[in-house]
Amino acid sequence: MPQQPDAGIDPRSPRFGAGITAVLLLVTIFLGLAGLDIAAFVVLLVVSLLFAWGAFAGIQLHPYGVLFRAFVRPRLGPPAEREDPAPPTFAQGVGFVITALGLVLALFGVPYAVVVAAALAFVAAFLNAVFGYCLGCQIYLLLVRAGVIRRAHTDAA
Repeated sequence: MPQQPDAGIDPRSPRFGAGITAVLLLVTIFLGLAGLDIAAFVVLLVVSLLFAWGAFAGIQLHPYGVLFRAFVRPRLGPPAEREDPAPPTFAQGVGFVITALGLVLALFGVPYAVVVAAALAFVAAFLNAVFGYCLGCQIYLLLVRAGVIRRAHTDAA
């Protein structure tokens, strides 16, 4: 059965978002290491809220996806193929859990919690942005294969 033109997402969109996220997380790390803890906390809070948006509203409604569709995609050719939005949406949830945990631990006074959480999330965002390797997506696929979660039924699968 031929795939509908609007089925799935452009796989370049999550990479675009991961690039922005990686920059914000790098800023968070530098602010935290420079002793600007409140500023680092605020930037990580913004990143965490963006992860929550992608995880709970869906990757298609994420602000980075909107920016990509409005300003970047019109300047590119059509994607060679579409991607199932479930793995990147799950990856947003993983990013949210990591960054939210760092924020909560920081509120409890754990030193460098914000920096460590930002560093962990940065590694994942960097791998996705630069190499197209999504750690959260791989975790999703492993959990599906293990039967822990069921694959979301989409037309792009």
